[in-house]
Amino acid sequence: MWGLMAELYAWTDGACSGNPGPGGWGVLMRAMEGDTVVKERELKGGEAETTNNRMELLAAINALEALTRDTAITITTDSAYVKNGVTGWIHGWKRNGWKTANKKPVKNVDLWQRLDEAQRRHKVTWEWIKGHAGHPENERADELARAGMEPFKPAKAK
Repeated sequence: MWGLMAELYAWTDGACSGNPGPGGWGVLMRAMEGDTVVKERELKGGEAETTNNRMELLAAINALEALTRDTAITITTDSAYVKNGVTGWIHGWKRNGWKTANKKPVKNVDLWQRLDEAQRRHKVTWEWIKGHAGHPENERADELARAGMEPFKPAKAK
């Protein structure tokens, strides 16, 4: 049961082998009561031809879409692109018809619109953390993203 008495947290990450190339996304979700984990869930997935930014976005989207009821959640990402985009840039993009300040189409608009819709029914607090800095939950999200990418990587020649 996500979101009844416990506080919800999600750590998200994306990975790509080549940019573009095969990629994966990962999410570690925890329901906490104080310092105690009362429930944990891991999510992962990937695509054959994608970019790191798309995978970072899909990690956040999948964290939110996994929630079955309106809830408050803290999402921690190591992607400044996602954090800055969803807390700042997106407001101007929407006002400008999904165009940047330079009147160019927003890159990854399909995923930005999906993220905007996914967060609409929740109270989301967005946090940024430095990636690959030994933060255990972020490292686990990275492992999940790499595992999500694995089925899409080309087979190695023997």
